Amino acid sequence: MKNGIVECSVCHSKLLSPTTKSVSRAYDKYRNRVSSKQRFLNTLLVVGDCILVGLQPVLVYMSKVDGKFKFSPVSVNFLTEAAKVLFAIIMLIFQARRQRVGEKPLLSLSTFMQAARNNVLLAVPALLYAINNYLKFTMQLYFNPATVKMLGNSKVLVIAVLLKIIMRRRFSIIQWEALALLLIGISVNQLRSLPEGASSMGIPVATVAYIFTGIFVIVPSLASVFNEYAMKSQYETSIYLQNLFLYGYGAIFNFLAILGIAIVQGPDSLNILEGHSKATMLLICNNAAQGILSSFFFKYADTILKKYSSTVATIFTGIASAALFGHTLTVNFVLGISIVFISMHQFFSPLSKVKELPQNGTLEAIDEQANHRLKDSLINMAAGANDEASHRITDDRQPLLPR
Repeated sequence: MKNGIVECSVCHSKLLSPTTKSVSRAYDKYRNRVSSKQRFLNTLLVVGDCILVGLQPVLVYMSKVDGKFKFSPVSVNFLTEAAKVLFAIIMLIFQARRQRVGEKPLLSLSTFMQAARNNVLLAVPALLYAINNYLKFTMQLYFNPATVKMLGNSKVLVIAVLLKIIMRRRFSIIQWEALALLLIGISVNQLRSLPEGASSMGIPVATVAYIFTGIFVIVPSLASVFNEYAMKSQYETSIYLQNLFLYGYGAIFNFLAILGIAIVQGPDSLNILEGHSKATMLLICNNAAQGILSSFFFKYADTILKKYSSTVATIFTGIASAALFGHTLTVNFVLGISIVFISMHQFFSPLSKVKELPQNGTLEAIDEQANHRLKDSLINMAAGANDEASHRITDDRQPLLPR
């Protein structure tokens, strides 16, 4: 047995081991159900994600005054989670009103408590997202919006490794090469992105930026994979009910952070609306819409598609930051984007995809020739048996002794 797959010693067909955890195959369990409606939904998700993710760094940059934030980033994150909780409640009410007679009521206390117990794992990505949302603001102090977006895209390789470990996702060699090519494109883009000799807190900016970059990559990668794992492992639960738990946990964690800041800085910091402007209000709306859209990615699509769609948003971010703030679109940026698009085409090419396991557990592409060989051998055995039987019949009719 290798990687949960057992090979037959006779026909050499490959089967899934019965001991393989079904929950770890949550991604494969529903992948075969993709319809034309599902593909259209995926297209809308990608387009919407490109717009919202592309706007996010621009709005964060617009919120800065003299290179600093006049508001608490934690307050923005709390208001964002509160807006998403409100949206989830409204959608739950609409969904409950459209339920048919005989269906389990969504708004009953028993349904809510059972779903809360089944989806308690959503607290993990909620905590990780709370940390990551604060890091987004910190990263803006060291990089321009386009570079922040490109650095965020480097999470896709870490996510791929985590998907392979946690959810047993399988990637072909070409797809791993495409992910490596993506990192090369990101590296080309961020060359000379830091001003020389700049420092922060007595530490060179490059050192601080690299530390935050490492955390900025690992934390949201874990959050995305755990979020997809939790969403798909409880696939039958309403997505709006799952969102209510996820955003509720996020609001609690951010509120606890606000209380911690108030203890350190004094009660005046409890004013969560202090220092906000029209740009921050737009940022809150954008972040809320982006989070809601991400939940549909994790529930009905997958994390890799989400990260690659965010990569496309880099073009929009670069053009917008150049038009609004005068940031130069360097040759490195153009080359980096070109490499990223080549990586995307290579990763999603039909030739690079691993043949997925059908529901009976066999590997179609690998076993096709083995099945043909098995059928041919059975036919030959049957033909040989018939010939042997006919010979025996002829021999039985012959006299036992020669005449």
